[in-house]
Order: sequence, then structure tokens, then C-alpha cells
Amino acid sequence: MKKKVAFLLADEFEDSEMKNPYDAMTKNGMEAVIISLQKGQTLKGKNGTIEYTSHLSAGDALAQDYEAVVIPGGKSPGHLLQNKRIIEFVTEANQQGKLIAAICHGPQVLAEAGLLRGRTLTGYPGIADEIREAGGHYEDREVIVDGNLITSRTPEDEPAFIKAIIDRLGVEAY
Repeated sequence: MKKKVAFLLADEFEDSEMKNPYDAMTKNGMEAVIISLQKGQTLKGKNGTIEYTSHLSAGDALAQDYEAVVIPGGKSPGHLLQNKRIIEFVTEANQQGKLIAAICHGPQVLAEAGLLRGRTLTGYPGIADEIREAGGHYEDREVIVDGNLITSRTPEDEPAFIKAIIDRLGVEAY
């Protein structure tokens, strides 16, 4: 049975931060499921070069069905964090000890869910204060693994971010 990875996505995501991890997960035999605010929603990257269609709405998704959750950056996290069911999904995934990987602005969703207190993480440098205000310890590094959380800063960090996810899920490196 394939491991399932949830991608939490809304419009204006950072194109490569979605495409590269998504492609890496599917290439490594995992089932990638796009969860958004509505099922069947067409989601456009902020550069306008990539589109995805959501498989499930947040209201229909169950955290227990997934091995991991990936939250790409861009403006997508800003849209997602306003949705109660997205926050509940992330909270449930954390309570179940699921791997949660967030890049760029993705940690904003984790902050909204109250998951950062006492945790060490990174993200886009512009959200460092938000991370600290949410009780997290911000470090400016390409990837940080703290328990079940994996975080990275920018598209340049994607290789390390993807490798950390794949290593944690116990599949062969791409």
C-alpha cells in the first residue's frame, strides 16, 4: 500500500515549492493528495506557470489517512490559515505524530495551529518574528528537523527540504 502525503494548498503558492516536493513524492512511489478549501478547485501558482486541482476539501480530509503533510509557501499559507478545518487537520496530524513539512511561509499555518511553542524551526526570513511570537525558536538554516516538524526557508532550500522528507518517510532517495 502506498504511503499517502497530504499537500495543503491554496492559490498563489510558490510554484517550485509545490511542484518539486510533489514530483519527488510521486516519483518515490507515494500517493500525493492535494487538500484545499474546496474539492475540485483549480489552484494557480503565484508565477502563473503551474496549476493543480485539489483532490479533497479540508472538511473531507482525515489526518489519520496520511503519513505526512507538506505545506508549500508563497501566499497559499496566508489563505489556508484562515480556514478552521485546515487548522484542525494540521492540529490532528501533529497530535498523531505525523510528519509535517513546511517551507517558506508554510510555518504560518503551524503558528496559527499553535504548534510552535518550544520548537526550533526556520522559514522565510520575513516571518521570523511571527515564529518567535508563536513561541518558536527561529534559526536561519536551509532545513531544520525538530521532532515531527521539518522546515525550510526558500526555493533554494528545496533539495535539502525534499531529502529530509524522503529520509524521514523511509523511502529511497530520488
